[in-house]
Amino acid sequence: MSAANAATAGGLFDKRRYIAGPGFSRWLVPPCALAIHLCIGMAYGFSVFWLPLHKAIGITKSVDCPKDMGFLAEAFTTTCDWKVSSLGWMFTLFFVFLGTASALWGGWLERVGPRKAGFAAAILWCGGLLISAFGVTIHQLWLLWLGSGVIGGLGLGLGYISPVSTLIKWFPDRRGMATGMAIMGFGGGAMIGAPLADFLMKHFATADSVGVWQTFVVLAALYFVYMVAGSFGYRLPAAGWKPAGWQPKAHSALITARNVDLNTATVTPQFWLVWGVLTLNVTAGIGIIGMASPLLQEVFGGHLIGVGKAFEQLSPEQHAAIATLAAGFTGLLSLFNIAGRFCWASLSDYIGRKPTYMVFFLLGIALYATIPWTAAIGSLALFVGFFCIILSMYGGGFATVPAYLADLFGTRMVGAIHGRLLTAWSAAGIFGPVIVNYIREYQLAHGVAHAQVYTITMYILAAVLVLGLLCNLLVRPVADKYFMTPQQEAKLDAAAGTEATAPADAGAPAAPSSGAMVALAWLAVGIPIAIGVWVTLRQAVKLFGL
Repeated sequence: MSAANAATAGGLFDKRRYIAGPGFSRWLVPPCALAIHLCIGMAYGFSVFWLPLHKAIGITKSVDCPKDMGFLAEAFTTTCDWKVSSLGWMFTLFFVFLGTASALWGGWLERVGPRKAGFAAAILWCGGLLISAFGVTIHQLWLLWLGSGVIGGLGLGLGYISPVSTLIKWFPDRRGMATGMAIMGFGGGAMIGAPLADFLMKHFATADSVGVWQTFVVLAALYFVYMVAGSFGYRLPAAGWKPAGWQPKAHSALITARNVDLNTATVTPQFWLVWGVLTLNVTAGIGIIGMASPLLQEVFGGHLIGVGKAFEQLSPEQHAAIATLAAGFTGLLSLFNIAGRFCWASLSDYIGRKPTYMVFFLLGIALYATIPWTAAIGSLALFVGFFCIILSMYGGGFATVPAYLADLFGTRMVGAIHGRLLTAWSAAGIFGPVIVNYIREYQLAHGVAHAQVYTITMYILAAVLVLGLLCNLLVRPVADKYFMTPQQEAKLDAAAGTEATAPADAGAPAAPSSGAMVALAWLAVGIPIAIGVWVTLRQAVKLFGL
């Protein structure tokens, strides 16, 4: 490759090459973010592969490993099928490395821009799927952990944070709504990807294959196209750009017009209080997501199918019947998780971020504390409804926190600060399941009936939210000493090579982008979302016998 061509190729990722000019519509940016988030959001739906992979050798029936086979031996064996619990480590690795990547490379993202970060995410996430496909073909579990879990997890982290600061800069008037639109996609990825993966596995299944490796390859190809299109569709606003007719309101005490540096932000009390807010909100919700299906089945038992028997008294056929209904419950929770990301984050634009989290905690405390009562009176509608609201606030917490950080620390480094804050997700991914799963196992081991094993857990989760409420109450404006001076910001501009960006435009772009272009961008992400919602609702209505 010639030097000129090399420079041109490298220039594709130069931030100065994709500064938006006059006529660019900011409404083209959210579909780009959604294109990436809908792909990496399949991490939530990876459990659809567990049972087929559990029979990768036996095809129709799992070939069990010797009982004395150790954990590491299972990772390298080629003679027996993997346990579901061993496959589940991929899910853990996803979110550990998501937090790791976002924390380590958030600053790099701010320097190089969202296009390069989004493209890197596509390489890592889709490359991880291909490595996993190869691992399935040679039956090596460690390659699935490495491919999807570690490498794919790094892609999750970069893809998740890639649009945050860009969207906040394009939508200074609607910060919450903008980040809610993008992060909504992460919650919706499984709603689209899981049914698609199920269809593909059935299509590729043969007498010699469960169809998983072929599904991984097809998903990798589809996701790569979407993610690359999304990353190259990103545009940055010109310096000083603002929406037409919009004037910044007088800043409240908790909304700053100044900026805090990444490393400085992480030593402020506000950062760690918001870290606690997110950790505790997610801890309460993520344990429920992981146990949603058994939770409904064990609490309501045969009443789900009109049989007056407890869970432990049901026949295998009856267990299968209520498991189908519980799948509808899980899908419904996923739908509210998605909707909450957009609706709660948009609401925060009007009432503020701190008040929004106050609602999350106060309402969440009341709902968790009341759920045992709904189970005691046998009200399926109230039980399901309360959990749907809880999961909407779980998703809303993720979508609102980037705007909360921008309010406190400014927009300059918000993507990187958000990246470090996401270590809260990794911590909550441990705390939540431990609270729900181990308390359940302890009570079952001591003879507590299945219908009552979650009662104490609900009260504990309510107490967790009380701690989150206290953290949120303690959030105050960032002290003046932490903000960057104009000289420090100019030095950052010079280091990043962005001091020569397009001239500031005090108004909106001169003309709108092509309406057809905007419509096509939204259709590209909107059609898959609509299909996912339809499939989920069709499954969920069965829960109420409709």
